[in-house]
Amino acid sequence: MAFDIDMIKKVYEQMDSRIKKAREVVDTPLTLAEKILYTHLWDGDPATKYERGKDYVNFSPDRIACQDATAQMALLQFMQAGKEQVAVPTTVHCDHLIQAKDGAKKDLKSANDASSEVFDFLESVSNKYGIGFWKPGAGIIHQVVLENYAFPGGMMIGTDSHTVNAGGLGMVAVGVGGADAVDVMAGMPWELKFPKLIGVKLTGEPQGWTAAKDVILKVAEILTVKGGTGSIVEYFGPGAQNLSCTGKGTICNMGAEIGATTSTFGYDLSMERFLRATDRNDVADEANKIKDHLTGDPEVYANPEKYFDQVIEIDLSTLRPHLNGPFTPDLATPVGELGAKAKENDWPIKVDWGLIGSCTNSSYEDLTRAASIAQQAIDKKLKPKSDFGINPGSEQIRFTAERDGLLKVFEDLGATIFTNACGPCIGQWDRSDRKGDEKNTIVHSFNRNFSKRADGNPNTHAFVGSPEMVAAIAISGRLDFDPMNDTLINEDGEEVKLDMPNGIELPPQGFEVEDNGYLAPKEDGSSVEVKVAEDSNRLQLLEPFDPWDGKNLMDAKLLIKAHGKCTTDHISMAGPWLKYRGHLDNISDNCLIGAVNAFNKQTNFVKSQITGEYDAVPKTQRQYKAEGIPTVVVGDHNYGEGSSREHAAMEPRHLGVRVVLVKSFARIHETNLKKQGMLGITFANEDDYDLIQEDDTFNFVDLEGFAPDKPLTIELVHGDGSKDTIKANHTYNETQIGWYKEGSALNMIKKMNQ
Repeated sequence: MAFDIDMIKKVYEQMDSRIKKAREVVDTPLTLAEKILYTHLWDGDPATKYERGKDYVNFSPDRIACQDATAQMALLQFMQAGKEQVAVPTTVHCDHLIQAKDGAKKDLKSANDASSEVFDFLESVSNKYGIGFWKPGAGIIHQVVLENYAFPGGMMIGTDSHTVNAGGLGMVAVGVGGADAVDVMAGMPWELKFPKLIGVKLTGEPQGWTAAKDVILKVAEILTVKGGTGSIVEYFGPGAQNLSCTGKGTICNMGAEIGATTSTFGYDLSMERFLRATDRNDVADEANKIKDHLTGDPEVYANPEKYFDQVIEIDLSTLRPHLNGPFTPDLATPVGELGAKAKENDWPIKVDWGLIGSCTNSSYEDLTRAASIAQQAIDKKLKPKSDFGINPGSEQIRFTAERDGLLKVFEDLGATIFTNACGPCIGQWDRSDRKGDEKNTIVHSFNRNFSKRADGNPNTHAFVGSPEMVAAIAISGRLDFDPMNDTLINEDGEEVKLDMPNGIELPPQGFEVEDNGYLAPKEDGSSVEVKVAEDSNRLQLLEPFDPWDGKNLMDAKLLIKAHGKCTTDHISMAGPWLKYRGHLDNISDNCLIGAVNAFNKQTNFVKSQITGEYDAVPKTQRQYKAEGIPTVVVGDHNYGEGSSREHAAMEPRHLGVRVVLVKSFARIHETNLKKQGMLGITFANEDDYDLIQEDDTFNFVDLEGFAPDKPLTIELVHGDGSKDTIKANHTYNETQIGWYKEGSALNMIKKMNQ
């Protein structure tokens, strides 16, 4: 029985009339993405054809999901909104605050001991406001959502960039910052620029070692980390029918790594099988009644170039297995070619760890494919040369995998079974074999491999692949190993070769679980008390940000000019900092400490224009704040790439940064800046980035006339007294300018409620 079946039925009941109306308005056949977008308009029936990549549109999502690291700030904001209950079905999942170290039982106990204050807070807030709560150890948010909440044709948002995983079940699921989620929780519309559409036509069927993961690894190479920005990627074609539902989820999950708004697939038999296997026959039955509405129109897929802004075609029959990395998820190399590339770039050949799991590849099918390789190693007397770590996606998967003997295979190989949680994928890894910054290589089935991402070591070279390829590479202990062609020497001195992996899409005996970890909220939570201790260093009630005074911003100083890639990991690191996600002032001590200063190529070392001395970024910025001096952050392309964490916007705002001026933004981060009352703008001429000097003062001479589609003029006053005048563009509409004037979107919500 599905959660919220009545809500799903209501969505489906509206689809026929709204899709017919949308076809009239758009006057063309519709893609799946367009069907879902036009049937989830805030105003109901479609009345306007929206221009892709230009028009801001208000939507009405069906549900919200939050993970524990981002939920803290989201719910702290929601508590300020003056509402008694959330307006749409919402869940909180405790998966980020569990460190991988000794194994599932010990690690879960350690997490409950260390973060009990935060877990208790999240449970009580959920209970008070009608939010479903998934306990620590219940599973990784996106796998739990896929197994319980995702449904074809639905729209959801989540406070994690990999919310897009639910596209594997035919949703438009979008990662957002907490402030966006708060809007929807409070009964407000969710605003999004109407996305462009990228179509990926899949033909053929994966062969041998090629997995669903290799599809997105190839797409990442084609589109790069910013090629999907502002777009929905829609997969279709006969090849799409040859992928499992969880395989589709893997592809959609890593769409976050190309900057895509989301990715999705049309409803098919694999989705129906998954729904029925996860005890949602009712959803499958309802979906089957309107299945033509849950995929793109036939004319679209027959002539995709007419209906998509860009079309990519991939033949799965000839697609080769890939490993992507290091340090960026779009650097793709076919397996077998890494040896020469590694030598050329001086990447360590020896592989220290193979990590399998995360929200990207932790399904039952993923575990069976990897276990088939692990079992071969045991049978063929191969002793693994690398350490192994396994993170099952949910308690349901873990329990079923243990019942079916999969976990024993990994344990017999010497693997550590970690908690059903994110673990190393987000830097929650107490890695015992490496204590310093030694240069080393790991392979994993995760989605991100930015510098310091997994273990805090800037010299860990992380490569992304499918679970079965990770298993094979880890068994060999070498990055240049090609399991399709190479052999290994076993303990008896014999030369042996690994056979192709075998996977089982769904458990033959069905899924089974004793306690899935779910706690339903009280129907009336008015009596529930939410406690936040005044002296807590983990939680802090929020104070509203100050509104704009309506004047031009003058005499602002440069805080940092960031060089090259500056992701949300660089702006607000995860790992050990996760414990402060509910305490804005404490976590602000990590503000921009990973960004590279363009003037000295060092991290966390910037010049103060107050003292003339160099010091840590947060300390320097706190000095500016104490003196009442506004500051500016300057960045390169795709600034804010990566996680949806709004802390990367809230921390600079809290510390007194007023403006972020960059060559281009990642979508979620740009929205987060707007929501928090920041001025997020881009160079009209990208070359003007080179004009910025270390001692610059910024005068925003026409900010008083801040208006949509009107560029801003900035006077740069350099340290020697010389000046340059540059232009900056922005994408603020009237509503977003209102957020800026009020000091934040939350301030505006409170004002409206009052």
